Amino acid sequence: MPLAAIPSPPVNGFHLGPLFVHFYGLMYVVGIALAVFIGRRRWRAMGGNPALVEEMALWGVPAGIIGARIYFDVTTPQFIPPHWWGPLAVWQGGLGIWGGVALATLVCVWRLRRAGFSVTHMMDAVAPCLLIAQGVGRIGNYFNQELTGGPTSLPWGLEISPDHRPAGHLQDPTFHPTFLYELIWDFALAGFLVWLGRTGRVRPGSLFALYVAGYAAFRIFEESLRVDPSQYFLGLRLNFYIASAVTLAGLAWFIVLQRRSRDTPVGPAQAGPTQAVTE
Repeated sequence: MPLAAIPSPPVNGFHLGPLFVHFYGLMYVVGIALAVFIGRRRWRAMGGNPALVEEMALWGVPAGIIGARIYFDVTTPQFIPPHWWGPLAVWQGGLGIWGGVALATLVCVWRLRRAGFSVTHMMDAVAPCLLIAQGVGRIGNYFNQELTGGPTSLPWGLEISPDHRPAGHLQDPTFHPTFLYELIWDFALAGFLVWLGRTGRVRPGSLFALYVAGYAAFRIFEESLRVDPSQYFLGLRLNFYIASAVTLAGLAWFIVLQRRSRDTPVGPAQAGPTQAVTE
């Protein structure tokens, strides 16, 4: 046992009357609430009506949860609980970020276009907020004792109780806290995007493109550490390939945006978010 380590959580939730509240789900609620709060402030600063952010959340959050669960069920069917409600059991973990972001983005783009608002400006407004929500949501993985990296003796190693240890590592007491690594990266990347947006040096939509590329790039590193159950292809985790493809797509998207006509407005100050979409 290392001399220092992050202790495993004693419980994974609490009772509220007859209802048992899972910390996993609670962390997602907290993360979403923070994202909406920060998003309202950012959208207002860009000249938009903050109520639009709440409308996007009302559409995007359910779509994100549905998309994330569909991705989990499709890519890891062997881990679906063996009950009729198993495919829907999000309270037991099992949300794939790739499916969540994809479906939520599609639904929100559809709503914005129908309402005649600028899609790219809204994307830039919410990009840092999504990272905050994802980072806070990762705390839920701590309480579930899941999604860990390999064994480590580092002082910030995470203690995992024997009944939650990955197969093949039952004798290893501490593991890389990949949830914590991702939380730190998400918050740092969110701060960078906020700073970059204030410089006015990038074109509309660029912050969201960098969010996609930056988050996916970190997942390439994270997938190289994780030892929790996953689908493998050619000896590598499925999410490693997806993260690599998404990173390249995000970078390509960013480059294309920067090469757009010099007549394209740069930054929210030149093109208000309430401008009708013509792109």
